[in-house]
Amino acid sequence: MECHVSTQLNGRQQQIHNLIKAFLTERLNAKLEKLPEDDPKRAALIAQFEPAAWLKDAAHRSGQIQVVTHSLKPLHPDAKGTSLFREPTSLEALEEVGSHVLGDDFEIDVVGNAAALDVYKFLKIEYDGRTLLSLALEQDADLAAALDDNLDLAHAWMQAFAGLAQPRLPLRSHTHAKQIYWLVGPDPHDDTGYHLLAPLYPTSLVHRVYQTLQDDRFSEDAKAARAARKAQQWHERPVHEYPNLAVQKLGGTKPQNISQLNSERRGDNVLLASLPPVWQSLTIKPLLAVESLFNVFGWRREVKTLMRQLCQFLESDPANNLRTRQRRDALVDALIDELIQFSAELRTLEPGWSTDPECALPPTQRAWLDPDADAEQQQHDDITDRLADDFSRWLNNRLRQPLPLGDPEYLYWRKLAGEQLRQYAWEVGHDA
Repeated sequence: MECHVSTQLNGRQQQIHNLIKAFLTERLNAKLEKLPEDDPKRAALIAQFEPAAWLKDAAHRSGQIQVVTHSLKPLHPDAKGTSLFREPTSLEALEEVGSHVLGDDFEIDVVGNAAALDVYKFLKIEYDGRTLLSLALEQDADLAAALDDNLDLAHAWMQAFAGLAQPRLPLRSHTHAKQIYWLVGPDPHDDTGYHLLAPLYPTSLVHRVYQTLQDDRFSEDAKAARAARKAQQWHERPVHEYPNLAVQKLGGTKPQNISQLNSERRGDNVLLASLPPVWQSLTIKPLLAVESLFNVFGWRREVKTLMRQLCQFLESDPANNLRTRQRRDALVDALIDELIQFSAELRTLEPGWSTDPECALPPTQRAWLDPDADAEQQQHDDITDRLADDFSRWLNNRLRQPLPLGDPEYLYWRKLAGEQLRQYAWEVGHDA
């Protein structure tokens, strides 16, 4: 049957047809460049890439591949069973992380005969933000007209292309695949009370994770952000760290045998650390020969980081609006949290440590940090208010060098600190 496309196409049909011709011409030219001008294979190649001939062959070969979002082969390269294509928006929105979080923006994977991957590359051609595959799935009339004058033949080709997104029936698992018996009945001894689940590899989600980690680790913006952090400078991009990563290689020397996306990752599949945290005990020492706890508190790593962020933020002269106030308060609250954490660490020391003659802390701070400090002092002094005073003076002094701060800021810091310190004092049993 002779196949051709009429020149009587409307604008949209002609544009789609031109995209198809450009794709085939590019692929043909790449192959012709490798052959001498007098090579007899050139004529056969030119005939092979005639639109009608190539499309007919592509429709036939489309049965050798399948587009998927969840694939089987990553579980075992020799597994032969069902892989599935499910748009993330069609999945139930759970609280846990899953493929549903991808929304409309996701990469489709391809499994099957690697020699037929050019068919998928063809179907990835985009027109007006839509791929030819999505148009084929909708049996788009303009795509049919762009493919061939014979609309019956064009619709048959589109049906074949749309089949890439359909599950291969019957649905089946395999002895090499993972299988889980899931109890759905009341009696675990009843073998009929189970569903047999066959987990699949969420290849589209895995690829998004890989792309995100690559960007966070190796992009120019990420490198600039890490350089700024090292130089203790501000950068608009946060630095993301992924400790204890592992890489699982799939497919060996032929990652394309697993899937298209696996081939694009060169077989690398990143595994985030899932081990429990390792507890590191702190060495807590009593504050001796120190005139104020803030002389030590201010040198803690987290405190220095927060102070730098607060100072840079205030020096940037942000707009006087709700967002600015919320950002400022969040940083000051974080400093107060660090003060409470520091206090809690010191309260793990043997009670009575502040009675050491070398302890030079003021009575209020002794009473705050040491449960066995002078009981009479605790009874008569408003410890939390005095500590809030100390914190506010310390914070104003640290910020006053670059910024014109005074009593209004001091009073505001004292108000924030007093609220949180009273709450902590109540929790640990201070008589505040």
